[in-house]
Amino acid sequence: MWLCARCQAQPLLLGGSSARADLIRPPLALQDSLKQTPLHAFHQQQGGRMVNFAGWSMPVQYALSHLESHLHTRRHCSLFDVSHMLQTKVFGRDRVKFMESLVVGDIAELKPDQGTLSLFTNEEGGILDDLIVTSTSEQHLYVVSNAGCRDKDWVLMQGRAEELRAAGGDVHLEVSENALLALQGPSAVRVLQTGVSDDLAKLPFMSSVAMVVFGVPGCRVTRCGYTGEDGVEISVPVGRVVELVELLLRDPQVQLAGLAARDSLRLEAGLCLYGNDIDETTTPVEAALVWTLGKRRRVAMDFPGATVIVPQIKGKVKRKRVGLISTGPPIRPHMPILSLEGRPSGREAAPGGHGFPRCHGHCSPDQREGEVTSGCPSPCLKKNVAMGYVEGEQSRVGTVLAVEVRKKSCPALVTKMPFVPTRYHMLK
Repeated sequence: MWLCARCQAQPLLLGGSSARADLIRPPLALQDSLKQTPLHAFHQQQGGRMVNFAGWSMPVQYALSHLESHLHTRRHCSLFDVSHMLQTKVFGRDRVKFMESLVVGDIAELKPDQGTLSLFTNEEGGILDDLIVTSTSEQHLYVVSNAGCRDKDWVLMQGRAEELRAAGGDVHLEVSENALLALQGPSAVRVLQTGVSDDLAKLPFMSSVAMVVFGVPGCRVTRCGYTGEDGVEISVPVGRVVELVELLLRDPQVQLAGLAARDSLRLEAGLCLYGNDIDETTTPVEAALVWTLGKRRRVAMDFPGATVIVPQIKGKVKRKRVGLISTGPPIRPHMPILSLEGRPSGREAAPGGHGFPRCHGHCSPDQREGEVTSGCPSPCLKKNVAMGYVEGEQSRVGTVLAVEVRKKSCPALVTKMPFVPTRYHMLK
């Protein structure tokens, strides 16, 4: 979606273990208790390797390897099942007031069929979830939020809706039972255009429209995604989703892709995964997501946690999310980020190839600056990419830090994100 994988579990990564505690092939007894998307049987028929992903049985990959699937998405396009995400419709004359009482974005300024990425926040300024809110021309808000936060998001929204109705407000919620597909990659829109009458060249990034897709009515196509590539997400009636998937797969440009490729693609694009890179202990300023705060909302300070978040914008924060690039052994979540004591910050420091210093011996605990939250080898860059939190003064681009990998200190360069340029469709 964008910022996050829409779940709290972490997929398999290139060079990683095949037996992570939070993403493993479930035993048969557990498989029966996992939630299933409408495409579950289809995934199995297509040879999808099913794993436990935040309580859902989801495909981590298919016949293509993780690397092949990742690169196919960058070069052509891939189809992802993201039906586990929560799709909510918000109706009523007070729908904007309702949503703005929960999120940091300026929902009132959205034009018909325009969307924005926003954040649910709490009164302490922590991020409860990230979500996309679209103001549809059908007079309702269309909200898509993370599967891993599905239950708590619904409780949050339903509770606030009840409060507003008790005060005389007009708002009500409806959970959409539609499936949700993500068609991502440079060929995605060209493939989709053959099956729709609308001119997709006129549909810019973060805009949405209801349309018939390959003869399937009742679909909503939103130009967005979670890979950094151009592409769309298609909300489609459950009864026709297999039909639509099979029609899309007739084009040789389209390949099925799973969670593993989705995670490495979003990391190359510098997009956050909720539960890893952002959570209730991080504020939008610490997470480098200030751009999600509507300007009017900052002035009014009328969103949850505003008294904590707004002063941080011009002030200093103790920690900040940064991008890191390194060579050598892969960087993984939870690895310590260290200072390089006595070493200059910059690429000229004791080069060890590719402009990076060499890994060296044991690390001292007092060197610790922060922790990696996401990391993997980048299939496109042939280097390691990662995100993590470091002390504010260490967050400047070009700073050389280190990551403790297998008890060795491996230098890593603080780098501007995205690591791989995004290719969103913007109208000129």
